[in-house]
Amino acid sequence: MIDDEPSVHEVVRAYLEREGFIVYSADNGLEGLRLAESKQPALLVLDLMLPDLSGEEICREVRRRSDVPILMLTAKSAEEDRVTGLELGADDYLAKPFSPRELVARVKAVLRRTGGGDVPLVEHLSFDGGALRIDTSRREVVAGDRTVDLTPSEYALLLALAQYPGRVYSRFELINRVRGYDFEGYERTIDAHVKNLRKKIEPDPARPRYVETVHGVGYRLGAKPS
Repeated sequence: MIDDEPSVHEVVRAYLEREGFIVYSADNGLEGLRLAESKQPALLVLDLMLPDLSGEEICREVRRRSDVPILMLTAKSAEEDRVTGLELGADDYLAKPFSPRELVARVKAVLRRTGGGDVPLVEHLSFDGGALRIDTSRREVVAGDRTVDLTPSEYALLLALAQYPGRVYSRFELINRVRGYDFEGYERTIDAHVKNLRKKIEPDPARPRYVETVHGVGYRLGAKPS
């Protein structure tokens, strides 16, 4: 947890430790980055407003190094701020003041997505003549000749689409597949994850061949199984 408010540290630590979690905490961005590097946590709770580095800078740096799930915890509650955080690679967003019980529930939901979710029918999924491959047992995605690092939410989104290629999913269906978000702003949430996913797996994100937009409805996986 990276947050500069002692009261937040106290409450979050108490509730998470009561649920059996080990909590490491830092009150500034530089120390938080060092702690994340040394401890390799299962999840990062990150405040956007810190005294040294901004939460956006930290999120960007963490994403450069790791696909660890990130839950943003911040006083910035406007929809645009939430969307910006998600576009940077965060997996969920909780505005202050918050309910400690809701925070615990969201942490558990994000960790469920990290370690599982829907069980696919097959272990290996391949599309576009093998140009896009998903190894579900290793949670590994290969686009072309490179392995791509997806956040848990991006992986859950891709897997949902890949299990039934060609099927059109509404944004509401996808948010329930990905899980972990409140209803408000769900369309922008999914759009942000689609944008990030396309950057990582599409040969040309401006002309997607895998994650296709179906205008007025939602998204589908356009590539054919191989």
